[in-house]
Amino acid sequence: MTRPRTGEELKACCAAAYSSDIVALLLGDSYHPGGTALTRRLAEALALAPGARVLDVASGRGTTALLLADAYRAQIDGVDYSAANTSLAQGAAQAAGLAESTRFTTGDAEQLPYPAGIFDAVVCECALCTFPDKAGAAAEFARVLKPGGRVGITDVTVDPARLPSEFTGLAARIACIADAQPLDVYADTLAAAGLRTVRTERHDEAMLRMIDQIEARLKLLRMTAPAQLTAAGVDLDTAPKVLGAARTAVADGVLGYALLTAQKSP
Repeated sequence: MTRPRTGEELKACCAAAYSSDIVALLLGDSYHPGGTALTRRLAEALALAPGARVLDVASGRGTTALLLADAYRAQIDGVDYSAANTSLAQGAAQAAGLAESTRFTTGDAEQLPYPAGIFDAVVCECALCTFPDKAGAAAEFARVLKPGGRVGITDVTVDPARLPSEFTGLAARIACIADAQPLDVYADTLAAAGLRTVRTERHDEAMLRMIDQIEARLKLLRMTAPAQLTAAGVDLDTAPKVLGAARTAVADGVLGYALLTAQKSP
């Protein structure tokens, strides 16, 4: 029998997966449904102003952080569990001429390496669902926010009671599904940390578009780089079935995507 993985092992697995080149090939520059368009909507919901100090939790290769620094003239700190992602994000910031307004650090969302009360906003896109200790991460979001500061989240939502068996293992956790929660549970988790939800939006169609994108890129890679897919652990026979099951789950309301903003008491 396979022993249960610890929280640290789960975080390491997710970090390794999301720093791999094959994930970049399948997902493109933005690793979450809705892409940069939804990131902009999140920034507008947070009313980010020039000079605002913003923390991007699970910042990956820096796509969200660089967009917020460039389009909204915010001062961005990005933190990611993967040192490889931190290095790639720093390189992207240099290439984009945004090194002075962005800083990237390797760290744990459940133990953020920042003092209390220094950020105007915290953003976390398609990552809270992967954290083993969601309550601990939410408490850290609240701790580093200034009074009156806001947190903005976009994330996968599920109805756990109806989740198909294809989406319950380690691979499904890495794919942001296995441990995702209903939208109201995310809101409750934030509320327990002192963060009052002020806005929620459903963006399930963004999940469908990402499934379509992955399916199209998977077909292309099957023809052009099948060995790379196999080496990365992609099961070429199972993947289309899983994508089909995911599309059905979205249509049935079992799987979706949402935007949420919450505020720390002023």
